[in-house]
Amino acid sequence: MVAMILAGGRGTRLKSLTAKVAKPAVFFGGKYRIIDFPLSNVANSGINAVGVATQYESTDLNNYIGSGRNWGLNGTNALASILPPRETPSGASWYLGTADAIYQNIDWLDKTHCKYVVILSGDHIYKMDYSDMLKFHKSNQADVTIACIKVPMAEAPRFGIVVADEKNLINEFQEKPKVPKSDYASMGIYIFTYDLLRKALIEDAKDEKSDHDFGKNILPTLLGAKKRLFAYPFKGYWKDVGTVQSLWEANMDLLDPNCELQLFSSRFKIYSADTASRPQYIAPSAKVEDSVINQGAQIYGKVIHSVICNEAIVEKGAKVKNCVILPAAVVKKGVKIENAIIGAKTVVSEDVIGEIDNVALVNAQEDK
Repeated sequence: MVAMILAGGRGTRLKSLTAKVAKPAVFFGGKYRIIDFPLSNVANSGINAVGVATQYESTDLNNYIGSGRNWGLNGTNALASILPPRETPSGASWYLGTADAIYQNIDWLDKTHCKYVVILSGDHIYKMDYSDMLKFHKSNQADVTIACIKVPMAEAPRFGIVVADEKNLINEFQEKPKVPKSDYASMGIYIFTYDLLRKALIEDAKDEKSDHDFGKNILPTLLGAKKRLFAYPFKGYWKDVGTVQSLWEANMDLLDPNCELQLFSSRFKIYSADTASRPQYIAPSAKVEDSVINQGAQIYGKVIHSVICNEAIVEKGAKVKNCVILPAAVVKKGVKIENAIIGAKTVVSEDVIGEIDNVALVNAQEDK
């Protein structure tokens, strides 16, 4: 099995956090970026080949992934390939949808001689061993397996919704329905038997009316063709961090000792790049409670229930509570702020605070 990570979305719901960087490159949890999670899951699952389809503001993301060394994917028998849209003899084209991003890279997949493909989103926070999902796929003689999780019914319209029987055989797939028929949501994680996927993508590419999207087109078409689609039940922590609110909530979850996502456990480790920062500094004037402070941070003021990234500075007399301070941001003396994400390299004084989705978001000067 090889992996394909879809990492080219604009991430507009993250507002100015993604004004100049792709969503998967956004910082998370003090020392990580969002893309670390699917890449680490791939490595921990024993998958040795991964393609990362990038598009929007991809320079920082491409540089960060590099050769895949941080995730052990640059060895003799391992491969991490960055796959941006490219010009071919038939012309040049942006990725038109999630399915089109895979279709445009069929030649890369063919060269891997894979039997199965796991397709992943680049903007979810979770740990999963895809080899367990592959065993499920094989044991059910499935054509497609979709990882699924229970969600509150009120949130179900945000997701692709699966209706499955007691044996997890899928009877119906609804893409972001106004009136969902179940609370069983697709996690955007699919395992396809490659021969079937290849044929489906080629047929979809010929359809000028298609959105070239897995949820809207590929999955409903295969279901209508009576292919065997199964729901793989996932019971661990999973968060789609596509909005400011959900990104903030996921960071706050890390501070809960009972959170199912244990990033600081050596078991099934999440790998990341070393920022080569100096050690953190917590001054005698500082007060720190229930917080994650990454290397390179300097704390002189009060930090309560917050996540502080590398090179961030909280000056003496400043107070942050329930905050996420991204790299190299500075919270100036006298600032008191709660429930906030502070964008990277932002200098926050008392006149630079905006309010978005119940979370204050400050990222350079455009959010004044």
